[in-house]
Amino acid sequence: MTTIVPRDIDVDFSRVPRYWLGGNAFATAVSNGLNLLFPAGERFFVRSVNKLLDRVSDRVLLAQVKGFFGQEGRHARAHDRFNEVMREHGYAIDDFLARYEAIASWIEKRVPAKLNLAATAASEHYTAILAEGAFTQQILDACAPEMKRLLAWHAAEEIEHRAVAFDVLRAVDPSYALRMAGLVHATVMLGAFWIWAAITLLRQDGMTLADARQSARAMPSDPIIRRVFLRGIREYIRRDFHPSHKDLDKVAEQWFAARGIAMPEAA
Repeated sequence: MTTIVPRDIDVDFSRVPRYWLGGNAFATAVSNGLNLLFPAGERFFVRSVNKLLDRVSDRVLLAQVKGFFGQEGRHARAHDRFNEVMREHGYAIDDFLARYEAIASWIEKRVPAKLNLAATAASEHYTAILAEGAFTQQILDACAPEMKRLLAWHAAEEIEHRAVAFDVLRAVDPSYALRMAGLVHATVMLGAFWIWAAITLLRQDGMTLADARQSARAMPSDPIIRRVFLRGIREYIRRDFHPSHKDLDKVAEQWFAARGIAMPEAA
């Protein structure tokens, strides 16, 4: 099993431009939409795993969970700080965040703990795909320097802990039906909230549908629906699926080395 190492990162967000992803308003809005979801989402992942942790006895997995909690907590705090920058850029995000967190909390409290855990496992698969794409499709290279540091750190740790929630789910309940229910839950929740967040930001930028389409054509990578969701579903529905089956352990290290950038140090 991979050692999960929480790392600290200190980023000066004060110089982040409004359109920090390649100067592309649409690409930045889509990415910022996901960034808005991260703080509450990461904390939900921690709660979902922690709630059923008493059913896990494997000491190695428990050590990984501890590292997973440390990483996700730091991610949430870092993206809270970035949300402050979005406010400074003039985005009215507080109403969206209040509604998003209220709806997500209402659903979480009414969904069985096992299904919340299964949704977390599936969500971690999606975030691992996003992280892989950030390193392999030159997405990070199009970012403003401060955002490149933030997202490279976040993506490296998402890859590192990609199997933790899945392994906890297997220890708690290895049911294929439960895993598929979690996939449906995660796909609907992530997709709906992400679209809502991106539209909220695009409207504040005054972008029309035609503007968004034109801006989207300038994006270098595959569309997110195909690159993340369709691929993620196709992989996850395999009965023998496990997040570690695809070897991603060197992807982040190679990206940092190729650019002469040091990996963030352990906390």
